[in-house]
Amino acid sequence: MAGPRSVLLGIETSCDETAAAVVARDADGNFEVLSSAVASQIELHARFGGVVPEVASRAHIESLNPVVAEALVEAGIGGDQLDGVAATAGPGLVGSLLVGVSAAKALAMVWGVPYVGVNHLEGHLFAPLLEEAEVRFPLLVLLVSGGHTMLIGMEGPGRCRLLGRTLDDAAGEAFDKVARYLGLGYPGGPVIDRLATQGDPAAIAFPRSMLHDGLDFSFSGLKTSVVNHVRRNPDVDAVDVAASFQEAVVDVLIAKARRAADGIGALGMTLAGGVAANSRLRERWLDAAMADDRRAMLPSLAYCTDNAAMIAAAGLWRLGAIGPTSLDSGVDPNWALSDTTS
Repeated sequence: MAGPRSVLLGIETSCDETAAAVVARDADGNFEVLSSAVASQIELHARFGGVVPEVASRAHIESLNPVVAEALVEAGIGGDQLDGVAATAGPGLVGSLLVGVSAAKALAMVWGVPYVGVNHLEGHLFAPLLEEAEVRFPLLVLLVSGGHTMLIGMEGPGRCRLLGRTLDDAAGEAFDKVARYLGLGYPGGPVIDRLATQGDPAAIAFPRSMLHDGLDFSFSGLKTSVVNHVRRNPDVDAVDVAASFQEAVVDVLIAKARRAADGIGALGMTLAGGVAANSRLRERWLDAAMADDRRAMLPSLAYCTDNAAMIAAAGLWRLGAIGPTSLDSGVDPNWALSDTTS
């Protein structure tokens, strides 16, 4: 890596977003996002009610070159000015991962720079650091998305400990399933978030699963409770169902996050992942952090959902601290976060 400032191209294709970004890191470890481009596949998958892996892979092949070109042009950076290329190597859909990793390796060889394989979940941990300077650790991270719900203690970049996780459905998965049952469309999270603002969060007493039982989560029973309630009460107002369901999810997430933060003596609390864009969760997160005298960190909405800026940031750190990834390495659709720590 050359000079006090390093610049890296990041590529993200783990699921249904084709993304590329150019991020710089200075000698003090601060990040600067020079560009971030995303091609969404939501409309492609909406009619199926969820992501179709084969469709996602083909769409990545079609979109990746234009998205990378857009990111480089927006950043005003040429390949010969980069210090490396990073790509999400897992976890995710294997076909989608292969598209991004293959492209990243090819670009790295053409430009004569290192390649870095990044864990998608570790990327999410770097998302809050893109916009925050002088972060004080330890930090409690609630990583909550369509595929994952985790409580993570961060002692610093690359040093994290899993404190709790979902035992069944992830929170975002529960949002999507409830929305699908109610006929609200896909993706379900934003629709329920919007409807919930019109409903009464106390209208229906949905269960708070495992609220006082450790730091793990369970949302499958809550989803079943919503289905059973609507079946018994077919005339129930959808806005009240949405608001009450959302409140039940947020209650559990907040309660366990506060308990975990106390347990590690966290100086700050941050959200990460797609569900971090939920307006009620963000509002309650700020209130909880203030009540507990902790610094609250909320990534911008653009950095909550899958994006390449977080992958580039994680890649920059890993390149400096650990070194490049072998071009012989593959992808791992089940790559665990615990396997990334240094």
